[in-house]
Amino acid sequence: MPAKKGGEKRTEELEREYVIPLRPSQHQPSRRRRAGHALETVRRFVVRHMKGKSEDVWIDPRLNEHIWERGIQHIPSQVRVKAIRFEDGLIEVDLLDTD
Repeated sequence: MPAKKGGEKRTEELEREYVIPLRPSQHQPSRRRRAGHALETVRRFVVRHMKGKSEDVWIDPRLNEHIWERGIQHIPSQVRVKAIRFEDGLIEVDLLDTD
């Protein structure tokens, strides 16, 4: 495989599946902040594992609705997501279908 010339970047998208634990979001914040804290937990997890920026993470509305579906206090203990990092640095986080 030929060596890359100086300064040349890889231009491809990266796609991964993760199971993000949300149980700390059930205990750490107050009861009226759990769903919002869970969304921030998803954002921080994806930034750490996909090596991106927090402002470049786009969370799919289906994932948001899944976290909020039982209300602000009763969030799921974990969530399965598919994260895709595009060439421009944008990271898209989708709910993984559980068939």
